[in-house]
Amino acid sequence: MIAYIQGRLAEKTPTSVVIDCNGVGYDINISLHTYSLLPDSESIKLFTFLQVKEDSHTLFGFVEKSEKELFKLLLSVSGIGASIARTMLSSLHPKQIIQAIATADVNSIQSIKGIGTKTAQRVILDLKEKVIKIYDLNEVSTVTNNTNKDEALSALEVLGFNKKLAEKVVDRMVKENPDATIETIIKQALKNL
Repeated sequence: MIAYIQGRLAEKTPTSVVIDCNGVGYDINISLHTYSLLPDSESIKLFTFLQVKEDSHTLFGFVEKSEKELFKLLLSVSGIGASIARTMLSSLHPKQIIQAIATADVNSIQSIKGIGTKTAQRVILDLKEKVIKIYDLNEVSTVTNNTNKDEALSALEVLGFNKKLAEKVVDRMVKENPDATIETIIKQALKNL
């Protein structure tokens, strides 16, 4: 019903914003991902999704249209409501969620607060084919099917490095040099951690 709202940013918190649009303040729920992308300027435009329930109308806003589309996909899964979908988008980057679904990575999805094994499996079962069709799978598979990356990550974990921090560094290096050996990845990661 409401595709986007554009106006003056009146209030901002990590979970919601108020946009003043010609004297009307719209209270819009946002994810931490959207919060991190909010511009410093006073003028703002958010793509919105309106959830209508018997007792409430709730607006959800997104800086990126792709995040809104992923949010809608997540809502299509039985057992995933708007608050869990927003938590998912706050816990992981949208590309990480897409990657986890496309590669059936139950552990990544299950690592999100409020999602158990059965829900994570349902998300993958319901959305894997849709995600593969909608998003470019080649982009996903090149990064995830790299066993050198996985072995390097587990070695760094054994050495006592934070998994998420190590993952960011290793992902960046694998993108720059997809054919890097395990030793090269570990050595470069040690320099950057």
